[in-house]
Amino acid sequence: MGETRAATIRPSLPRRDRVAIWSGLAGVTIISWAYIAWMGLSMDAMRMDPGASLEIEPWTAMTFLLMFLMWAVMMVGMMVPSAIPMTLIYAAGARKAAREGTTLAPVAVFVAGYLVMWTLFSAGATVAQWALDQAALLSPMMVSRSPVLGALLLMAAGAYQMTPAKGACLDHCRAPAHFLSQHWQPGMVGALRMGMHHGAYCLGCCWALMGLLFFGGVMNLLWIAAITVFVLLEKVLPFGALGGRIAGGAMMAAGVVLLMTVLG
Repeated sequence: MGETRAATIRPSLPRRDRVAIWSGLAGVTIISWAYIAWMGLSMDAMRMDPGASLEIEPWTAMTFLLMFLMWAVMMVGMMVPSAIPMTLIYAAGARKAAREGTTLAPVAVFVAGYLVMWTLFSAGATVAQWALDQAALLSPMMVSRSPVLGALLLMAAGAYQMTPAKGACLDHCRAPAHFLSQHWQPGMVGALRMGMHHGAYCLGCCWALMGLLFFGGVMNLLWIAAITVFVLLEKVLPFGALGGRIAGGAMMAAGVVLLMTVLG
């Protein structure tokens, strides 16, 4: 639809609407982080308990379901903050369209579409965790047991930071008005599809960084927080794209040093 359409999506929201959206997204994020913190602290307590068994146990259907739930909640806590700018722009566009007589879906539908993509990622991450577990490459604390695997994860994440695919996805995430001007669709289904489309770009931007959770610890609260902050800053800071590439170079260097140390 072009830049003219982009301009129509930019009107500022009334303070009441901004507060409502911020409160809703913040509430979802806080609840997710409370669950993550509870899981992390529970695992720390288990690790410190001399009587607790830390042996890897066979996965059951219930184990898979619980791990999937853990990943899905963690993705909500990590990724919703970085979706706030896009959500606010969507809400502004929806409000303006309503004044012009067009009924659009509530903001919650757009956010739900976004989270659909990260829920699908959570299913893939759970499968990856199961595979690493079966290969004895993951500790019961969900940290890589293999320095070689850790080095490869660092190098892969760093290399992906430099790719055109990463750059293209990040550009979409960093320009919410432009994204919506290109992908605007009316109705409930349209809002859901827009959210999913944004989620797909966001996933394309961040999937390799999420792989680093297996390096630093899937339930390491500081590591989770560090990746969350990195993802947010990369999307919102003026120099975020450049900073992401610099960080990617540092990841690759760290991975090479770790691999050389291991291989000796």
